[in-house]
Amino acid sequence: MSFTMTRRAALAGAAALPATALPSLVSAAGRAAGATQARSFQLGEMRVTTLLDASASREGPKGMFAKAASDEEFAQVSQENFIPADRVQMYFTPVLVEAGSEKILFDTGLGQGGLPSALAAAGVTPDQITTVVITHMHPDHIGGLMAEGAPVFANARYVTGSTEYNFWSKMEAGNRVGDLVAKNVTPLAEKMSFLDDGGAVSGGITAMACHGHTPGHMGYMLESGGRQLMLTADLANHYVWSFARPDWAFSFDGDAGAASASRRKILGMLAADKIPMIGYHMPFPAAGFVEPRGDGFRYVPVSYQLMG
Repeated sequence: MSFTMTRRAALAGAAALPATALPSLVSAAGRAAGATQARSFQLGEMRVTTLLDASASREGPKGMFAKAASDEEFAQVSQENFIPADRVQMYFTPVLVEAGSEKILFDTGLGQGGLPSALAAAGVTPDQITTVVITHMHPDHIGGLMAEGAPVFANARYVTGSTEYNFWSKMEAGNRVGDLVAKNVTPLAEKMSFLDDGGAVSGGITAMACHGHTPGHMGYMLESGGRQLMLTADLANHYVWSFARPDWAFSFDGDAGAASASRRKILGMLAADKIPMIGYHMPFPAAGFVEPRGDGFRYVPVSYQLMG
């Protein structure tokens, strides 16, 4: 799948992120304690732990998740799924995968203190992380890489998509995402490996292209003990609207058409093969299944199926 986002479009997309978006989310974020910040699942020999970095409520979600839809259709889809149409609860959920001696962290959150607290709830310290994988380079995924100019995960190697890094690292100064990449990602480049679709992070962890949200956005398939689980990152950004209407453009998608095609392809595969998923912005603990529903899909949260 090709990605048609130009640098001008990237600048426009970055401008669409309001200057107060991240601080307002952080200030509103409710910091849970203990087990409510870390939830573990067993996948064969892998232990997979979702880590709640932050959660916050925002008003006016239609402009973010379904700008082109009619007010009536948006209200109907919301009502059918028992959620309000005038506000949304946002979640930010990095994932820790422990396999043998490896502790692999997928994404690093907003960088406002939630992730270290969630790791502590999981019994892990930042210096124990062996690999950090960046699914894409939006601020809520790379914000926790650095603190006061020093790497938070000092003993880790870093992995990200080559297309993603090449795009954002060459962005001119003044682009919000590009500037944060220069601050948080570029200093780690010497310790970074770059992969493409089908590349392996480690045994049983394979990159899957989900381009559209960003130029090189990646999901990751986990396989162990004959079982699979996919980390979908920002493939779908809301558990109702993005599933029920996968063609609704999400305002932070760089290429809306490519993002929609990726959603339909990946969600269709997960539904057909009954593979569970963990989505970065799904309601915590962010794990669930996908089933077909009309012309779209339905997200089915886990209850006890994956508990280890």
